[in-house]
Amino acid sequence: MLAATVGLMGSLADTIDEFFLARRPRKHSAHTLDAYRRDIDSIVIELEALLDRRHDSILVSDITIKDLRRAFASISDKSAATISRTWSTWNQLFTFMVAEGLLPGNPMAAIEKPRVPKSRPKAITGDDSVDRLLSVAARGRQGARNPWPERDFAIVVTLLTCGLRLSELLDLEMRSIDGPPEDRVIGVRGKGNKERTVPLEAEVESILSAYVESRLRRFPGRIQSADPLFVDNKGAKLKRGALQYMIDQLYREAGIRTKVPAGALVHALRHTFATSLARNGASGTELQLLLGHESLATTQRYVDATAREIRSAARSNDAYRSLRHLSKQHDAGPSIESEHDIDPAG
Repeated sequence: MLAATVGLMGSLADTIDEFFLARRPRKHSAHTLDAYRRDIDSIVIELEALLDRRHDSILVSDITIKDLRRAFASISDKSAATISRTWSTWNQLFTFMVAEGLLPGNPMAAIEKPRVPKSRPKAITGDDSVDRLLSVAARGRQGARNPWPERDFAIVVTLLTCGLRLSELLDLEMRSIDGPPEDRVIGVRGKGNKERTVPLEAEVESILSAYVESRLRRFPGRIQSADPLFVDNKGAKLKRGALQYMIDQLYREAGIRTKVPAGALVHALRHTFATSLARNGASGTELQLLLGHESLATTQRYVDATAREIRSAARSNDAYRSLRHLSKQHDAGPSIESEHDIDPAG
C-alpha cells in the first residue's frame, strides 16, 4: 500500500483538489492548469477501471505500485512526450503528498519514465517560404468572407519578429507596447505568468499602427489601454481557434502548407523566429531571454541545429577534401584508363 494508514487522508479526489489549491500561489496559466488536469485524469480513469470504483471513493492508501504500473501501461499507446509529462505531473502530486505528511515516500521512482528523444525545431522550411507568407498576409486572404489584411499581416509579422507563443499573442493588450519611440518593446506574460520584454523595431511598430488605424475605422470609438491588442471581426478578443484557422489559411494560400512541420501551426512561426536568430549568430542566452525559456537546455536545440561553428567543424573532415578532389577530376573529364584497368570481357 502507498499509505500505511487510511485515516491519513480522504479520497483521491480530495487530495487532488488540495494539490491544485496548494499550487494557486504559482499563478499558473489556464492552459497549464488544463494540462495538469488532463495528465492526472488520464491515470485516474485507468485507476477507476482497475479498482472498479469512482475516484471520489478511492483512497490513496488503496492504490498499490502495481496499480500505478498498470495504469501507466494502459496509456503506453500515447507519445513518449505525453507519457513523460504525465509521469512528471503525478510525480509532483505524490511529492506534494509526501511534503504534507500523507505518504512516507514517493512511489513514482518505481514507475518507468520513457526517454523523450531530443526534438529538432519545427521551423518552416524553404528559402522563400517566409517571403510568400508575408506577401499573402499583406495582400489579404482571398477566401476570407470579411478580409482584414492589416490585422492578419500585423499578427504574422509580430509572431515572426517577436517569437511569441500562441497564448502570449492572444493575451497581448494595447498597453503591452511600451517604451520611448526609439526603444519600443512588447511586454509579454509567458508560462508561469513570467514576464519578459521583446524589442519592437520601427518596421513592426509601423505595421501595428496601420492595423490599429484600420481597427478604428471598423469599430469607431476610443480603444482602452487594457483592451486586447488583436481582435476578431466583431471587435472581441481574438480566440485560439480563430487564430489557428487564420494561420492555416495563410499557409495554404501561400502554397507552403507542406513546408510546415507536422504538429506545428502557429508555433512554427515561433520556431522560425528562433532558428533564424540562431542562424545569424544569436547566443543561447540571448535566445533564452527572447523566448522566455525556463532552461537554457530548451533553447540550446535551436543553436545546435544551426550553429555555423559546428557545421564548419564537420566540414573539416578529411573525407570532404577527398570528395572535392574527386569532383574536380570528374569535372575535368574522364581520365585515360591504363591497360590494367580495362576489363578484357568488356
